[in-house]
This record gives sequence, C-alpha cells and structure tokens, in this order.
Amino acid sequence: MKIGIFGGSFNPPHKMHLHIAKSLLSRNYVDKVIFVPVSNFYSKKGLVSNQHRYEMLKRLVKDYPNMEVSDYEFQNKLIYTYETLRHFKECYSADEIYFICGMDNLEEFHEWRHYEEILSTYQVIVITRNKEVEIPTYLKPYQKNIILAETHERNISSTSIRNTLLEGKVDENLTDEVYEYIKNNKLYEKENL
Repeated sequence: MKIGIFGGSFNPPHKMHLHIAKSLLSRNYVDKVIFVPVSNFYSKKGLVSNQHRYEMLKRLVKDYPNMEVSDYEFQNKLIYTYETLRHFKECYSADEIYFICGMDNLEEFHEWRHYEEILSTYQVIVITRNKEVEIPTYLKPYQKNIILAETHERNISSTSIRNTLLEGKVDENLTDEVYEYIKNNKLYEKENL
C-alpha cells in the first residue's frame, strides 16, 4: 500500500487540502492519505490549538475512508518531518511512505533537518499548478524520488481564509462542517488571535 503523509499547519483546513488528497487518491499516486498537523511548538503566528486543528481535519475527512488524521506531532517537543516519516515507516513497515508537500516547500527543502534522508528514503510528491516546474539544482541527485503532481485548481490560502473570517464573513473555501466548528468555537476572531 502507498501511504501519503500530508503535513501542514492546516490553520484552518480547507477544500483545497481535501481536493489535493482526493486527486492523489483518484490518480493512484497513493492509496491512503494521512493528514499530520504540526504541533503548537511550530512557532507560527495565529496558529490555533492542536486540538482545534485536529478536530477540524477530522470533520474535513470524515466521509473518506482512505483519509485519516494523526496527532503524532502533538508531543511536548518540536517534531521534525524526518522524524514523522520515520514514525510512519515503523507503523507501516510493509508499505511505501510518500511525503506530500507544496512547491514552496521544495524550494526551501535544503533548510530542513535531514532533508537528504527524506529525499533518499521516501518518495516526495510535490503539488504544483504547472508540470513545467524546474527542480532546484541541489535536488537533481534526488530527482528519481520527486514526483510532480499537477493540480488544476486555483490556489487557496489559509491566510486569506483567516482574513475573511476576521472580517466576520463566511469563506466559500471551507466545508460546512469545518465552518460550523470554527463558528461554534469562536476561532479566528480578533479577540482570540
């Protein structure tokens, strides 16, 4: 089985995250997608709590049996991507582990801890809006492990969604279940950021 590990802040999770997972599954890049939200140890401005992001992701994927959410990174320390991938390789030792990321991640991959291990041990699926993407020179030795997966959807930014919510508006890029959770828990309101 091909297991896709989809890491991110998911602050909040939105329809594009779901579209990416569905697209990778339907095009047989992977057989299962595991969403792995980063912990609050990841110092990112405006990051709502681990539990809220976990609950929103569960609502996002609830109707998809080949998608799940992991709280693995919610430990009392910063967990790096290579550690997360090692963890899932141990859990799914008979399976292939794929790391799912965006093109922006690939451009700064050399700044990640143990990036060489990630690129030499795992397949990395890079989500692009254009197949005509140039792989950075320093990644050329790992090109056989880099898979470009084009998406034809427009880019949706969690930042722009948060800004819309701050204005008290409903954002069309959220599923109804995620929006209801945000509203019921008063997330992304000025007094809560």
